[in-house]
Amino acid sequence: MSLSVHVHPLQRVTLAEAAAWHRVVAASTAHDLPGVPTPDPGQIHAQLTRPALGSHRLTWLATGADGIPVGVAGLRVFTSPGQEHLAELELHVDPAHRRLGTGSLLLSAVVAACRTENRRSLIAAAAAAADSPGEEFSERHGFRRALTLDHLVLRLDEPAVADLPRITEAEHPGYRLTGWTGTVPDDLADAFAEAKNAMNDMPVGDLDYGSVAWDADRVRAMAKVVADRGDTLLTIAAVHDDGTMAGYTEILLPQGSGPRAQQYDTAVVPAHRGHGLGLWVKAAMVCRLRAEHPGVVEIETDNADDNVHMLAVNRALGFRSYRRTRELQLDVSAD
Repeated sequence: MSLSVHVHPLQRVTLAEAAAWHRVVAASTAHDLPGVPTPDPGQIHAQLTRPALGSHRLTWLATGADGIPVGVAGLRVFTSPGQEHLAELELHVDPAHRRLGTGSLLLSAVVAACRTENRRSLIAAAAAAADSPGEEFSERHGFRRALTLDHLVLRLDEPAVADLPRITEAEHPGYRLTGWTGTVPDDLADAFAEAKNAMNDMPVGDLDYGSVAWDADRVRAMAKVVADRGDTLLTIAAVHDDGTMAGYTEILLPQGSGPRAQQYDTAVVPAHRGHGLGLWVKAAMVCRLRAEHPGVVEIETDNADDNVHMLAVNRALGFRSYRRTRELQLDVSAD
């Protein structure tokens, strides 16, 4: 154990502290996940200083004897009903300073905070690979494997993408497509919230993730959180003739992220499944991106490896697997 590393909590994160955090994350990501884009300094600062939906954040910075940042830890403490047992960990150690005890010191601070916050479950993500340092570290500290995610990327210049307008234009009797940017229109807010609740039956493996009840106020609050940190949220939805929102898909355009968009939720309400609506709304979103955001050249998404239906939809669109991650969970209720 390194005695020269000091771990201290960050209260109001300054620009300098956010820059230090970014340096550690950039070094860690480049080493462990080559080819995966690193959030830019502005995104990191927004992440650390802007409120998240249904949670609050605790952060720690580890520095060496010379004051150089060597590790960071962030804890998202969930506060929404149905998730009050849960916290989520992000931990990075600069590769040049690993195996000196820094990660263990940071994790000790995080676990103590979880117990103070009366949380019983701590979840974290790590690359799923035989030589994954994150997975090895997590399992050594008592985390168990709970879920495997398949990460996929769609290049918008792939030949298969040229055929998507045909899918978008196919008739779906009784349904129509609509879309918006940012906050849902008032006349669709209640229907959108109801559709959001369909995410509660998505496959989560053995992850003790809980569930969230959505209403119109919550979907508006989510859109505000995204806008306040400088990101853009695009939504395409399928609406039934009776006014029910049957399904939807969301894409996030991170501020300053360049050519890669991030898939957010895609869901089809159980009563409307079996009509190809998931493929329909996602194809329409790809067409919208190509028309309105030509600077976006690829979309990244992830699916639980047992989410057979959505994986089939994504592969039909042209998504291809490029890496896998593991969701890990630690019981922090015991001493």
